[in-house]
Amino acid sequence: MSVTALPDKAVTDVEKTIVSDHKRRVRVRPSNVFFNVLAIVLGIIWVFPVYWMVNSSMLSPSTLESATPTFIPFGGSFQNFMSVITPSFWSALAMSVTVTLIAVFFCLLFAFLASIAISRFRFRGRKTFILAVLLIQMLPAEGLFIAQYKMMSELGLLSNALGLSLLYIAAVVPFTVWMLRGFVAGIPAELEEAAMVDGLSRTQAFMRITLPLLAPGLVASGVYAFLQCWNEFTVALVIMSADTQTLPLWLRGFVQASQTRAIDWGQVMAASTIVAIPVIIFFLIVQGRMTSGLVSGAVKG
Repeated sequence: MSVTALPDKAVTDVEKTIVSDHKRRVRVRPSNVFFNVLAIVLGIIWVFPVYWMVNSSMLSPSTLESATPTFIPFGGSFQNFMSVITPSFWSALAMSVTVTLIAVFFCLLFAFLASIAISRFRFRGRKTFILAVLLIQMLPAEGLFIAQYKMMSELGLLSNALGLSLLYIAAVVPFTVWMLRGFVAGIPAELEEAAMVDGLSRTQAFMRITLPLLAPGLVASGVYAFLQCWNEFTVALVIMSADTQTLPLWLRGFVQASQTRAIDWGQVMAASTIVAIPVIIFFLIVQGRMTSGLVSGAVKG
């Protein structure tokens, strides 16, 4: 089989065409460069407070009080971390973990059932229920403190993990219902009907078809509920006592204990870093599901 060679001029034209196409593909628009630089700058601004917190947690009080900022903790130590990890920390950690796990579990359970009912069924009072869920979000939390305190006092649930969990569930469930409602509405009911035609019961069709598709939405809603419960401060301040503190209340103790002397900002930053570690670990575990959940929740149909 013979191969016909192209003329030199034809080869040159082909090379020019390839080079031109390559330049056209790699050409960078000035607007893209601007937005990329802007994104990097905003990212640095967002990350810097976290970096400064971790950096300051490894510095001594004299270094932190110096007029010259120290951006890299050369010669730093973990002494501040060792100083703040006390029995009160473990007690506050256990309380926060207990309350958060209880609240997140029941928030997802109630919100899941409510979102299924709202999206899949038509019943009397459905629109009123949806409107009520929306209006509850407009109530200021501070306006409920007295009523919540009296209710927990009458139930004997003051300074109690169960009482605080009930208040967190009541506060987080409405918005979680709205989040999951969008995910459920985005899953066609025809998928369940097709599975039922193939011989599955309604329950089996839901468990095998709809529930796996809802997993990203459940993760995204769980992340929201987790953050709300883990970082909540004001309700815990009203309901809990000094012996039953959550981590945000424990963290406030470093400032209160320093009212008669200079605040040890190294310990404050170390304690803040410790409080943030569980959140970071949780995000690393669920970040894949959370991203797909946020994207799928934005698309309906």
